[in-house]
Amino acid sequence: MSQQIIPAFSVIGIAVRTSNENGQSVKDIPALWQQFMQEAVMEKIPNKTAQDIYCIYSEYEKDHTKPYTTIIGCKVSTLDTIPEGMKGIYFEEASYKKITAQGNIQEGLVFNEWIKIWNADLPRAFTADYEVYGEKAANPEDAIVDIFIAIQ
Repeated sequence: MSQQIIPAFSVIGIAVRTSNENGQSVKDIPALWQQFMQEAVMEKIPNKTAQDIYCIYSEYEKDHTKPYTTIIGCKVSTLDTIPEGMKGIYFEEASYKKITAQGNIQEGLVFNEWIKIWNADLPRAFTADYEVYGEKAANPEDAIVDIFIAIQ
């Protein structure tokens, strides 16, 4: 785990309001991913600055046990044009812990890493946490996914 300051950035994508209570997020987030892929959402996002896919957890009601918003999308240069049905959001510069997960995405790689994060004693800020799916995540059986946790 390394700590770093991430400059401010903006993302446009599709979103769902969910919660970890009663396993709701385990249904909602895979459904959001399925929608993102089936509807080729990435191709519809204007002003992308890269091809990496961001899965962002923000607008926390309190902490990871309460409702929050999940957005799957891409970094953009501007929020001037947000397509209908999508959400655009700006994230302030903040301090993050970077955690790298490596393995098989289809075997719960990222979810298992989140379980470790939830049980870790991190001074979380609960502003915006996110995963980055870039070239290193292209092979789902041997993927590398960076997870950034906002810290106080």
